[in-house]
Amino acid sequence: MSKANKSNKAIKYRLYPNDEQKVMFAKTFGCCRFVYNQLLALQKQRYKDGESHLSKLKSNEFATRTLKKDYDFLKEIDKFAVSNAVFHLADAYDRFFKKQNHFPKFKSKRKSKKSYTTNFTNNNILIGKNVIKLPKVGMVKAVIHKLPKDDWKLKSVTVSQDSVGNYFASVLFEYEQEDIPSVSKSSTNAIGLDYKSDGLYMDSNGNKAGVHNDYKSDGLYMDSNGNKAGVHKYYRESHKKLAKQQRRLSRKAGSKKNETKSSNYFKQMRKVNRIYRKIAYQRLDSLHKKSTEIANQYDIVCVEDLDMKAIGNKGFGNGKATFDNGYGMFLNMLDYKLKERGKYFVKVDKWYPSSQICHCCGSVKKLDLKDRVYTCDCGYTGDRDHNAAINILTEGLRILRSL
Repeated sequence: MSKANKSNKAIKYRLYPNDEQKVMFAKTFGCCRFVYNQLLALQKQRYKDGESHLSKLKSNEFATRTLKKDYDFLKEIDKFAVSNAVFHLADAYDRFFKKQNHFPKFKSKRKSKKSYTTNFTNNNILIGKNVIKLPKVGMVKAVIHKLPKDDWKLKSVTVSQDSVGNYFASVLFEYEQEDIPSVSKSSTNAIGLDYKSDGLYMDSNGNKAGVHNDYKSDGLYMDSNGNKAGVHKYYRESHKKLAKQQRRLSRKAGSKKNETKSSNYFKQMRKVNRIYRKIAYQRLDSLHKKSTEIANQYDIVCVEDLDMKAIGNKGFGNGKATFDNGYGMFLNMLDYKLKERGKYFVKVDKWYPSSQICHCCGSVKKLDLKDRVYTCDCGYTGDRDHNAAINILTEGLRILRSL
């Protein structure tokens, strides 16, 4: 097969390392952070001195020859972890030069994500029954809930530790993707989704999924069938429990600025992080189920290309509720799930006046945010978001069929 038909997919496993393996993981996390910071400091100094920026290969050569010679502890860990730390910095610079990201920052021991990446070579990584073999670490107990297919080629493993202290291994595989026949662009099994401030969504048929809270952005979207998809507001539901644990955290030694953090402070911090982790898992599970349902049911899905960060701006006064909604993640899930099935995911320009156009006669009428019912001179009266979802569907189909 051609290179264009090759794809990557990762499977994430939960790890249960013993005490010795935890120490090795901690050393590797720290060394990768150290190498990253050393290279970043070097690049910044070279810029100040008027010297040229080191390339990815030159940076790796400096790390493997100079840093390992000066710091013996770098020889204790996996060599690929050191190289990948260098490559991560190089990628951060590339994104900065392309104006995709901000300038790279130094990694913090307490705040930065704890992770490292190692590459597969000479069977140094193996997935067995309830174990994963990792370089310099050995056989680590793991929950192997899913096995790769026989023709999948193992590429790399990223080991990480979350804020609660749990360990994970994300194993990346390369495989040859089979040609999936695309559905017809003229398919009538299509739907439009409009972001809903008081529900998950409303569809173009007028159906509106139920919601579980009565505050701003308490849903996800409305589709062109009139369905409003409701989601639990997991953050709001756990708010009292979270506030209680955060109050306890504020009373621990180390909560004040420039105060040394005590062991009790970190114990309480883990309790707070467990609540945050549960909220994130609940939201992720709900969005996966809803996006899979739509991807299985429809051939064409049309949405607005919204900037959720801008919508959640403080100026609107509903940022917390908007981000608890998870609509941005929901659209990303829909995108890749539809592509895997050979279906179409169409984005309509965010400036398209979907809420202002009457889907019956095409006339334009300006509405304020407080106006939730669309009334047209042609006689149509209906939910503002349902009308918008129908217009998004119509415009999305026009865009798709013009390609």
